[in-house]
Formats: sequence, structure tokens, C-alpha cells
Amino acid sequence: MAPASARRIRNSLCCWLAIWLAAIVSPADAAVIIQLRVIQGEGTIYPTGSRATRGLTVQVTDESGKPVEGASVSFQLPESGPTGVFGTGLRSEVATTNAEGKATVWGMQWNRASGPFEIKITAAKDQARAGIVSTQYLSDALAPKPGGQGTFTASHHGRTKWLLISAVGAGALAGVALGHSSNHAASASAVSVGLQIGSPSVIIGH
Repeated sequence: MAPASARRIRNSLCCWLAIWLAAIVSPADAAVIIQLRVIQGEGTIYPTGSRATRGLTVQVTDESGKPVEGASVSFQLPESGPTGVFGTGLRSEVATTNAEGKATVWGMQWNRASGPFEIKITAAKDQARAGIVSTQYLSDALAPKPGGQGTFTASHHGRTKWLLISAVGAGALAGVALGHSSNHAASASAVSVGLQIGSPSVIIGH
């Protein structure tokens, strides 16, 4: 057999083998790439010693941006420093994504150490994995203080301003009243004076 013919036969066999392998490989066996991102709660500042009521929400999508349902998402709080525990009393929590690819944790009880901290988040779906870190903050400045939270002290400058406005208003009203009285008196004077023309007298006016 000629070398050229042998090469053609070998190339044809390779092509058919590639087509056959592609046909028998199930799409479920193909590698899946997932992506993970925080969509709510990133950078939130909580008062020290408080409980999180808003929580942290992430979304898992595939490489095309389509939501991935049924992915397991793990949330891990720090072991020391500014940190807290989940509702289970543990520093880790696992949630499953819904039809929109979203998973949420909330109700964390924070400790009284202030400062920034990171929550490690890992998503898994079949053999695919993705990880991200979310930064949160605990602040003493937001913690309730006895007798100092929610109080309001009126400024004396504001009171003086209102008194001044009241005085100006009273003066204006007095001016209006005085002007009205003057106009009334002038009208009365004008009314009392008539115009006398010729003889016999013709009086124009009241």
C-alpha cells in the first residue's frame, strides 16, 4: 500500500474515532464552570453585640451567566477577632441555591470586638467549585448608648431666630394696622372736606 493511501486511511480512522467519542460522552459528564458573587450585604456595618437582620446573599451562575439551582454554598466566619456565630451557634453555615441561583444567610449574632472581618464563601455543584470573600464591619459607634441615643437638643439660636421672626411679624402687623388707621383717618378727613363752588353755593362731596 502506498504511503499516501495509508495516511488517508489513518486520518479517516482518527476522524471517525473522534466523532464516536463525542457521541458517547454525556453532556452531564462535561466540565461545568460556576461563578459566585455577592449581590446583597457586601460591606455592611453592624453594631457590636447586635444580631444581623439583613443578612448576606450570594448568587451562583454558570459560565454563561445562567443561575445554578441546587448548589451548596458554605459561609465561614472567623475564629477570633470581630466575628460571631450563626443561628446554630456555629461559625459555619451551609445554604442551597434556589431557582434564581441565590443563597442567603442571616441572624448572625455578632460579638463585641469592633473592626473589619471577612466571611469566606464557597459554592459547589457536582465537581465544580468557586470561592469568594465578603468583607463586613463591626462598630462600637453604632452600638446603643444609655441616654444618648435618639435624643434631640434644641438650639437657642433657633429660638432667637423664631423670636426675631415673631417680632418682625408683630411689627409688620402693627405697621399694617397703623397704616390702615392712618388711611381711615385720612379718608375721614377727606370726607369731611367738601368743595364749594360759586354763589349760590354748590358743595361737591358728602
